[in-house]
Amino acid sequence: MRHISNANLRNLLITISYDGRNYHGWQIQKNGITVQEVFQNALSKIVGDFYDLKGCSRTDSGVHANMYCISVKINHPIEPVRLKAALNRWLPNSVVCLDCKEVDIDFHARYNCKSKEYIYKIWNSDTRNPFLDGYALNYRYHIDENLLNEASQAYVGKHDFTSFCTLDKREIGDMEREVKKFSVQRQGDLVTMTVEADGFLYNMVRIMVGTLLEIQQGKISPNAIEEIIAKKDRSYAGATAQPCGLYLNKVNY
Repeated sequence: MRHISNANLRNLLITISYDGRNYHGWQIQKNGITVQEVFQNALSKIVGDFYDLKGCSRTDSGVHANMYCISVKINHPIEPVRLKAALNRWLPNSVVCLDCKEVDIDFHARYNCKSKEYIYKIWNSDTRNPFLDGYALNYRYHIDENLLNEASQAYVGKHDFTSFCTLDKREIGDMEREVKKFSVQRQGDLVTMTVEADGFLYNMVRIMVGTLLEIQQGKISPNAIEEIIAKKDRSYAGATAQPCGLYLNKVNY
């Protein structure tokens, strides 16, 4: 939060994309460089240090974003098209500004979001793909995408997802989320899991993926997801999948 005045106050919606491999997530932290830090450094070079910035979501270390939205309140008169160009001059190559536009003064990148879509990429081959190192989970054992797609439909609907959350002080309160869709699809050796929901708990997608992989391994029954949800106990779900395959893919307003 930077102090700004109400005089000539504007609100901009900025959309970025980033390679999260070398970042400790979106939100500024003391122990490592984050996407928010490099974004704010670039923004300050253009409009100064007086602005109010809100990100649409947290993302963990090593997680990527095809689409990440930021609302920024500023007093600066710069036109959106010029701000986009200037940001792309100052941002590192791992982060790019895709769009910038004026929005209502009350718009909030997080609270006005209706749903988010994440994808998780798995390179399903006994031969590594060097071009996907850090961008997909390398999983050498065969994945039956039809089996996992059918099992994943138990995620769809409004549920308490306590079993699919790494509990910490950030997740005290309402654990209910509505999953609108979940799919598992294959294109050659690339298996992609896609999930859309009105919101996500900490590590929720990665635990969903990890649970499906344990179904594939025979450690969990294909029909067990409903029971795991009902348990409201993290110990019943699968391991947390690695962050490298996870992408915030779309933000819907």
